[in-house]
Amino acid sequence: MDKMTIEGIDMEVILKKNKNIYLSVHPPNGRVRVVAPKKMNPEAVKLFVLSKLSWIKKQRAKFQHQKIQPKREFVSGESHFFEGSSYALNVIETTGKQRVEMRNSNSMDLYVRPESTVEKRQKIMNEWYRNHLKTVIPDYIEKWEDTMEVSVNSWGVKRMKTRWGTCNPAAKRIWINLELAKKSPRCLEYIIVHEMVHLLERNHNARFKEYMDKFLPNWRSLKSELNGLADQSIKV
Repeated sequence: MDKMTIEGIDMEVILKKNKNIYLSVHPPNGRVRVVAPKKMNPEAVKLFVLSKLSWIKKQRAKFQHQKIQPKREFVSGESHFFEGSSYALNVIETTGKQRVEMRNSNSMDLYVRPESTVEKRQKIMNEWYRNHLKTVIPDYIEKWEDTMEVSVNSWGVKRMKTRWGTCNPAAKRIWINLELAKKSPRCLEYIIVHEMVHLLERNHNARFKEYMDKFLPNWRSLKSELNGLADQSIKV
């Protein structure tokens, strides 16, 4: 069993050598994950999930409500985030280089061609976010490589819908979500540490949490800050 669908909700099901069954709902899209004992009957797993269905819907509704925001049009006066702070956007037409510049602690300037489309303006913003992350991430990786005594072979930045980061332990490669440029630097560092810990422990088990406690004792509060909600999980 690797997935199930109940009332239109897709759920990832993982079977492990656990004594308990775990149910969790994850940001940013309300992804549902069930970790059940290998010896547990599939029908018993389904019945358990059904008994918690109202809780699942409640948590998913929180994330969906949190995501609701006006559609970005990239016009002057809009609020855009960078490193955890909100800035008023000033759109400036130019025949020179299209770019983003920080004007002061309250506003940022977006230089674009006259008659530029929303898609083009968004692309310029995203490239600016990407370049920023590519500038700051190497220092974090170097810092934690020394601390953890691990090595990252390669890393990159890309847009991801359901995860803040990913790690391929075999290839020693990590990916960071572009959206983290909008979050505070401490949240970015938390995700980098999280993914690098996977080089020591592939799974999100007790050993993984022990490493996180060792390297970043306040990781749970950073996780809550990043997700905007406390970790939603049930242990039975």
